Amino acid sequence: MNNLLIAEQFHLLAKMMELHQENVFKIKAIANAASIIEKLHQDITLQNYHQLAEIKGIGKNILEKIKEILSNGKIKELEEYEKTTPTSVIEMLNIRGLGPSKVYRLWKELNIENVDDLITACKQNKLANIKGFGTKTQQTILENAEFYIQNKNKYQLGLALSIAKQIEKIFHQHNVKAEITGELRRQCEVISKLEWITTHKMDDELQEQIQSLSEIPVIIHQVSKERYYYTLFQTTGSKEYLNQIDFHLLKKKDYTSEEEIFETLGIQPIPAFQRESNEEHYEVQKPIFNNAYLLQFEDIKGILHCHTNYSDGLNTVSELADFVRTQGFEYLAICDHSQSAKYANGLSEERLFQQIEEINRYNEKHSNFKILKGIESDILKDGSLDYSSDVLKHLDIVVASIHNHFEMSEEEATKRIIKAIENPHTHILGHLTGRLLLIRKGYPINHKKVIDACAANNVIIELNANTYRLDIDWRWLQYCMKKEVKIAINPDAHEKTAIYDTRYGVMVAQKAGLTKEMCLNTYSIKNVLNFLKK
Repeated sequence: MNNLLIAEQFHLLAKMMELHQENVFKIKAIANAASIIEKLHQDITLQNYHQLAEIKGIGKNILEKIKEILSNGKIKELEEYEKTTPTSVIEMLNIRGLGPSKVYRLWKELNIENVDDLITACKQNKLANIKGFGTKTQQTILENAEFYIQNKNKYQLGLALSIAKQIEKIFHQHNVKAEITGELRRQCEVISKLEWITTHKMDDELQEQIQSLSEIPVIIHQVSKERYYYTLFQTTGSKEYLNQIDFHLLKKKDYTSEEEIFETLGIQPIPAFQRESNEEHYEVQKPIFNNAYLLQFEDIKGILHCHTNYSDGLNTVSELADFVRTQGFEYLAICDHSQSAKYANGLSEERLFQQIEEINRYNEKHSNFKILKGIESDILKDGSLDYSSDVLKHLDIVVASIHNHFEMSEEEATKRIIKAIENPHTHILGHLTGRLLLIRKGYPINHKKVIDACAANNVIIELNANTYRLDIDWRWLQYCMKKEVKIAINPDAHEKTAIYDTRYGVMVAQKAGLTKEMCLNTYSIKNVLNFLKK
């Protein structure tokens, strides 16, 4: 059972409890447990789940529910709620901005029991005059409901990779040689299905075992040895990419490699992860796919933008730094939330200076490793940063990010961000659009104007590697490179092992052909510090 799937059950249980108007404190405890579990990167099992008792917020009741999931696949209490609630009403809980209390009113007062009826009601202006809704809220609900329908049955890259690993273990146990293909082979940020290709004959029992492991649809292409590479090529590219291929040239099917297929087509071989609809996706030129220049995870020398328990992270400064150091990295930038981020225990000026002192003490003890003193500063509504210049000047690195007041026009958002970029203390622009994949779109911005401003002010753009974000979108990296804007691939880690989310950022960056030279994290600590001082 994947940690994200365990957390998903707790999130749903909290919503169901609120929908049925249960005790507020119990709801908060369940929701808090869900947040803790989804940040853990070590898989929870029946053998180790009891160790979670050491974490604040994971009590006896929560542990018992985790055990129920691991033993039976479901929380019993959740099953009871599901028996008394229409499935279509539960589905409405997935719509952003439509909390359980609003769903309850729609269900009980307006007899709206599904997403389609909700969209119709919004279009017919039925919510506008209801107390607690209004015209603006109605429009937001409509947009979010339509966004939900468009993204239904799609899954984040991190979850897809985790499930794929479990399925590949099953293949290995049965001595089945199978190769991943489709969207996951292209390293897409969002996945609708998992696909493998194999020459092995799959019996029904093995098929059922694999299907039972995944909530994501699984397709296994069983082919002859002669058709293997032809099918691999055909199932890898996007529809847009394959529409550009003249399959009439591929008269035979018994190719011995994909390189032979490209040779027959008379075009240069392109890695699987870059077989998208080229001209539409790339702003400047065809992507770089020469491995001598293309960024690899092994090129990453340091980890930037992580959180500790000074704000909303799980680890202390030394715990996080010790882990990063022992994993072979040269440096770590601790960038906890700033003072305005009350929801994330943001640091007051006093607490920020306490952390700076702790970091200095750690650095004095470790000559071969360095913690950069940083902050993730909220970009305030007017575009200013969260501390005065007198405070910010004491930091090595400042990541400027928007965390609130998302309801902006493109012009307003662009102006707000550019003002932050022009602040002389801003080093990195964090998660550019604020999107949460499959959850919310993010605010609209003029990408070219923002990237141009970063170029003019020598500001780095973050590719936030958390699989909920993967923001900046990889499709804009070519324009960044054209403007010589460096990219920092940051895990935004809130727990020490989450530093390896950096891999997801590298995966999507490869789709745009991001080079080693244009990625800040590939620099030595000396060169990083020199660059930041500019």
